[in-house]
Amino acid sequence: MAKLNVKWKKSTIGKSATQRATIESLGLRKLNQEVIHEDSPAIRGMLFKVRHLVEVEEI
Repeated sequence: MAKLNVKWKKSTIGKSATQRATIESLGLRKLNQEVIHEDSPAIRGMLFKVRHLVEVEEI
């Protein structure tokens, strides 16, 4: 199964509480932090919701 490298690129200051919660649920704690997730529909849905705040790369 493919993996996704997710990097948090833009701050959540001024964004909605649901977007902040989504960033946190992806495991991102600090700006410019990278995490690796298995590619799944649930992860893709979370990434779609905050696509303007993160960079995604397939591994």
